[in-house]
Amino acid sequence: MTTSFPAGTFTPAPGRGSLLRMLRTHARVEAALTLRHGEQLLLTLIIPLALLIGLSLLDVLPASQLGSASKVDWITPRILALAVLSSAFTGQAIALGFDRRYGVLKRLSATALPPWLLVAGRVVAALVVVALQTVVLGVVAAFLGWSPSAAGLGAAIVLLVLGTLAFGALGVLLGGALRAEAVLALANIVWFVLLLAGGILLAPSALPSALGVLVGLLPSGALAEGMRAALVDGQFPVGPTLVLVVWAVLAGALATRTTKLT
Repeated sequence: MTTSFPAGTFTPAPGRGSLLRMLRTHARVEAALTLRHGEQLLLTLIIPLALLIGLSLLDVLPASQLGSASKVDWITPRILALAVLSSAFTGQAIALGFDRRYGVLKRLSATALPPWLLVAGRVVAALVVVALQTVVLGVVAAFLGWSPSAAGLGAAIVLLVLGTLAFGALGVLLGGALRAEAVLALANIVWFVLLLAGGILLAPSALPSALGVLVGLLPSGALAEGMRAALVDGQFPVGPTLVLVVWAVLAGALATRTTKLT
């Protein structure tokens, strides 16, 4: 007994798949790789958690910096900024550097994925990781007594997205231009410098006036101060928002010119 099929049933239909589906798949893979990597998890979650708990419970923060806020209310916005720095910049730069070294980007560029989607997938993955970090850190901070201003939650979300875009662009700029070993060393050095002197643990207002202004113009200082203004004071920080937008645009434009596949 023979079965007949309509004409054209088995005709190949070559063509690129759905861009949205490719973006979703690429972002899911990148996010999963980040969350499964032990060193990345240490940098993006364990260290921020340790700093959040330690600085909230121990008397190590200068009282002059806290003002009328409690320790956990003051430190939580800054730890959220640190989490963005860790995942979007340091983790992104190191991952990209080693992907270039092992030829991952070169092989992906030979697939149907357009170049812009390779970058967009990493950005979406970074946003997913930042969202997970925010939830975990927020829950732990709540148990420690954190009470953020409800009026500033919307502004905080905007700042987290802009901070992820700015630091993500800087991570691509670094990881896409240098050798993997140099990226590994430099990304970690920058992380420590920005943590200690970039406006995260030490507020720009606690520094000499000229230095404080300079630190406030860094993406780390702008994000930390903006998150504090949003979650402690309930304000929408226009200045820090503009600083992050400028960093995202400039770093993104430069990264598109300097990023190499190998």
